[in-house]
Amino acid sequence: MDLRTTYLGLELAHPLVASASPYTEKLEGFLRLEDGGAAAIVMHSLFEEQVTLEEEMLDHYLHYGHESYAEALSYFPRAHEYRLTPERHLDLLARAKERVSVPIIASLNGVSRGGWVEYARLFQEAGADALELNLYYIPTDPALSGAEVEAMYLDTIRAVVESVAIPVAVKVGHAFTAFAHFAKGVEATGAKALVLFNRFYQPDFDLETLSVVPTLTLSRPYEVLLRLHWVALLYGRVNLELALTGGVHSGKEAAKALLAGAQVAMMTSAILEKGPRHFQTVLAELEAIMEEKGYGSVAEMRGAMSYGRVAEPAAFERANYLKVLGSYRLLP
Repeated sequence: MDLRTTYLGLELAHPLVASASPYTEKLEGFLRLEDGGAAAIVMHSLFEEQVTLEEEMLDHYLHYGHESYAEALSYFPRAHEYRLTPERHLDLLARAKERVSVPIIASLNGVSRGGWVEYARLFQEAGADALELNLYYIPTDPALSGAEVEAMYLDTIRAVVESVAIPVAVKVGHAFTAFAHFAKGVEATGAKALVLFNRFYQPDFDLETLSVVPTLTLSRPYEVLLRLHWVALLYGRVNLELALTGGVHSGKEAAKALLAGAQVAMMTSAILEKGPRHFQTVLAELEAIMEEKGYGSVAEMRGAMSYGRVAEPAAFERANYLKVLGSYRLLP
């Protein structure tokens, strides 16, 4: 069974990758992920706010819609509240590269060009094998159009791609008016891959204190459906590698990711719940599925159920919506 795959120009033993998580905040975590079986590791993100919080450009983007709510400004962590400073990020990356044999992908999380383009170069110098650019932004200004948001994203991606020689992957959320068109724009920047999708973390209301509080809920397998839909739609239609992240908990989800067209399936929540050795369990499940279905390699499996190769591509479009609604039957 040939489980090998490539991602961002990196040769990987298999397609299961550890996405950014608390495990990569310490060297011990990197070692545990490698020992557990991860084929590559995405480092914990360096946030733009850590680097350029007081720059005018970032301030402009962060405070859309906040003008009337002074308390919103205190929602962002102070510099000392981040677990890793930019300098510690670089030091940790350099030390991890000395001890870990699997590829390490550095991660930058932000929205504007800002001063963090410099850190893309510094991550490269510290030994990162590739870079994941995580664009997480909630447009709240009614005057800001979707086209402007996309232009801001593409400008940032292009600036980062042009600043480094290592390959760049772009991780985004799913809330786009015409995501396929945006994906072509990402391709034009010179980025090498799309990571689908960033999870949308929504705040909750505390009824005791009448305050808005952050919430964190680990992913569940049903969340993979949205990712499968778009990986299958984009595979073979854009010149980008595709990584699926969100909802991969077992070999079943990993197999579906590959069938849709993903180069790799990324995991965090299941690893946080069950520990790094869960990679080995998922890999064994994936091998069993491949054997059962007669696939001799990951390459043979990839894209077999993508938009361009299924018998009914309309299943990925509006026809599926109509069919699903029509399938429901009321109880007698």
